[in-house]
Amino acid sequence: MKNILLLEDLPEIRAWMKQLVLQVFPQSLISEAARVHDALELITAVKFDLALVDLGLPDGSGVDVVAALRESQPEAQSVVVTIHDDDDHLFPALQAGAFGYLLKEQARELISEQLKRMSQGEPPLSPSIARRVISHFASQSRPQERPQNMPHVSLTDRENEVLLRVAKGFTLPEIGVQLNLSRHTIADYVKQIYRKLNVSSRAEAALEAQRLGLFRR
Repeated sequence: MKNILLLEDLPEIRAWMKQLVLQVFPQSLISEAARVHDALELITAVKFDLALVDLGLPDGSGVDVVAALRESQPEAQSVVVTIHDDDDHLFPALQAGAFGYLLKEQARELISEQLKRMSQGEPPLSPSIARRVISHFASQSRPQERPQNMPHVSLTDRENEVLLRVAKGFTLPEIGVQLNLSRHTIADYVKQIYRKLNVSSRAEAALEAQRLGLFRR
């Protein structure tokens, strides 16, 4: 059973999101909020496992809720569910600690499938959002240098292959087909890569792939 925060100001959207969440996570306890203020109050009173957060709210931005949840409950995961697909909304949300970023315009079946993948540690990202993140990092003129006090991380050739495909936004089954490996084997590789690189999201993985020069191969 999960404790889930649902932050959405429009009642009709909140209703279908609640229905979808209960399909993905049956018997969950859902706390609903329509404003940033209400969500912040709930965070002080309830320990959440997951938060689905809209960004444009009557009294502010859902980014503040993502940041507050990360600060007070770092084990909880926040997923933005919004209509905004531009950099000005996307990157502040990721920087605040969002684990995923989904667009409401997607088919509900796709949103449901992406939320289900969270159980395997796969961040839910709408395809267009994944491409935007990758494009952002791949367009950087030079790989970012790792601070001198951070240890060198060595990945195997296979891990580099998997990392590049994760960074490009491919799903685990798609990577398995490309590399002729099972989905479970790819999931094991992803866990190992994330552990080695000390990252926890596709956005961070994309940054590391760009730093390692994998996009130029």
